Amino acid sequence: MTTTRHAPAANRLAPPARSRVPHATLATVLTAFLGLSALSLAAWPARAGLFESVAGGTTGSPLAGFAGLVADKGLLGLVAVVAVLVLFTWLRDRPGFGLLAAAGAGTVAAYATSEVVKLVVTEERPCRAIDFATVLACPAPGDWSWPSNHSTIAGALAVACLLVVPRLWPVVVPMALAVAGARVAAGVHYVHDVASGLALGAAVTCLVALAAHAGVQRFTRRSTSRRSPAARRTTGR
Repeated sequence: MTTTRHAPAANRLAPPARSRVPHATLATVLTAFLGLSALSLAAWPARAGLFESVAGGTTGSPLAGFAGLVADKGLLGLVAVVAVLVLFTWLRDRPGFGLLAAAGAGTVAAYATSEVVKLVVTEERPCRAIDFATVLACPAPGDWSWPSNHSTIAGALAVACLLVVPRLWPVVVPMALAVAGARVAAGVHYVHDVASGLALGAAVTCLVALAAHAGVQRFTRRSTSRRSPAARRTTGR
């Protein structure tokens, strides 16, 4: 009677880890991208009227100061949420930290893409193209309008959080929308600028994060599939 020798449990290869990104989150990001893109296309022909309605309703109102504050500093709230997630995942969830780092690379890529598009399109700011009193001072000439950098970063940071902790959506989604809306209310962007920025930030961050995360997983699987010399000596193979 022959028996088959098995490698000790400690030397057996662990199964490759599956992607932790839930399909529902990916579907939500895709739906948001399509919806924001449609909104941007629909808002473009009526950009001047929409701008005057939103910005005009804010200028001189009790909400003017708050709109200016959110437009100028609102991104700091999302940055704070991401910072807490970085600390938490580093201490308690290293795979989540890796995914968050990949989303960080996506955020940088989204901002860079936004800057390149601005230089190609060179759309003038509404506060410069339309003679209109605004809450915030108009940016200097050459600081183009489409797409909105603030909205791009807001969308990117929100998606970075959702990829790691989807249940944060009641916090980060309203914050991103508030930043984008405030940029219009404060008079420095059109509606289609901020809708395009949110869509761009969400899409680029998601794509880069998933691509980088998948690359790391493939590398990890290859590394763990190779038996160490100690394992080969133990099993005699």
